Amino acid sequence: MLAAAAVAQFVVALDMSVVNVALPAIRTALGFAPLDLSWVVHVYALTFGGFLLLGGRACDLYGRRRLFVLGLAVFGACSLAGGLAQAPWQLIAARAGQGLGAAAAAPAALAMLTTTFAEGPRRVRALGVWSAVNAAGGALGVLVGGLLTEYAGWRWVMLINLPVVGAALALVHLGVPAQAPPARRERLDALGAVLATGGIGLLVFGVVRTDTRGWGSAATLTTLAAAALLLAAFILVESRTRAPLLRLGLLRSRWVAGANVLVFMAAAGQFAAFYFVSLCMQQVLGMGAAATGAAFLPFSIGLVAGTVVATRVTAARSARASLVPGALLAAAGLGWFAFISPGGGFLTDVLGPSIITSVGAGLVLAPVVAAATTGVAPREAGMASGVLNSSRQLGGCVGLAALATLAAHRTGTATDPTALNDGYALGLAVTAALFLLAAAVAIGVLPRRRAPAPLSRPAVPTDPRLEGTPS
Repeated sequence: MLAAAAVAQFVVALDMSVVNVALPAIRTALGFAPLDLSWVVHVYALTFGGFLLLGGRACDLYGRRRLFVLGLAVFGACSLAGGLAQAPWQLIAARAGQGLGAAAAAPAALAMLTTTFAEGPRRVRALGVWSAVNAAGGALGVLVGGLLTEYAGWRWVMLINLPVVGAALALVHLGVPAQAPPARRERLDALGAVLATGGIGLLVFGVVRTDTRGWGSAATLTTLAAAALLLAAFILVESRTRAPLLRLGLLRSRWVAGANVLVFMAAAGQFAAFYFVSLCMQQVLGMGAAATGAAFLPFSIGLVAGTVVATRVTAARSARASLVPGALLAAAGLGWFAFISPGGGFLTDVLGPSIITSVGAGLVLAPVVAAATTGVAPREAGMASGVLNSSRQLGGCVGLAALATLAAHRTGTATDPTALNDGYALGLAVTAALFLLAAAVAIGVLPRRRAPAPLSRPAVPTDPRLEGTPS
């Protein structure tokens, strides 16, 4: 089960970045208009982020294994469709379908882990494996995308998903038992699902369009205002519904609320850092697509190493004991990255900060997932997983859009390496500040000690701060 969840999360994370390096080749092959090309990336984030809360709650109500298999099947079918696309709209539709499949599979995978492994060292180790694979998928996406684009063709950045999805489905068939149906089937909160999906979808849509519309444009402000209204209505509806999509009492836990704030800021910094560093290597240091992808290999190794250390520290002490030094270490590495210069090279400007940043990020990833599921009842595991994944997606989308705009404002209309470097350096400096803020939040919000493992019946929340009106 752990292997199935990890493999599935790997391919979901991989597709967040694997197409980035292939975009120029995709534009040439399918005839994309310049302003439409970014939607190959944005539409995946839009559907993935928009449907995560719905996917998380659905796996609680209809079975985690069932939603996991369904999500992977949709993801695989759409990957095949994308690899065979002959027109821009076909590829964009396939990427939207991938996001829908991922929105079902990702929270189901995490919920299966948290309900299989009891709170304590075993769960921390399992989540450490899951987090390491998740981080490696995101980092290796640039490497895989660069190598496939240069040596096999852009279509393989989509088709590579098929064997990975097949392996995950085989592991599910071999080792994941079917989930028993709940003793009392609750109805899905349809109104809450519509409001949450619409609100998050509009928020992501408004943010990702800022690369062409601008933050102050009427279109952006109108979209964000509509998103705010829908999300406010969602909170109002959830506070009055007997079987909510998101029980608001869940967020009264310092563990759950603190972890979601932390993952939002960490994702904002991490997504933006990937973006700026990859552009720096290509447009400032003059590295090719394959070389840029290969340069992320030390980063991937550092992430895994940091996650291994974090798993041991969190199991022995608490999530906070790993989160704080990890965030500070990541901030130091990103601050070093901000000094990259046009006359530099991989060994002098990339390798050192890559290792420091990746180890620090690895120290953050595993404990933040463990903290977000501390004290959560098994019957709400999918709900908590959906919230955590939504926080990660929203953090990545908002952070990347905001920092890319900031960097572009610094660069202006100049296209020479020195001007571009100034913008990227500013963006990297802000990502370092985000990790410093994350360390401060961890110190101020998360408890010093690990919460005790649940002792009562699995169906009853063990943390009194999580309790609310019964469904």
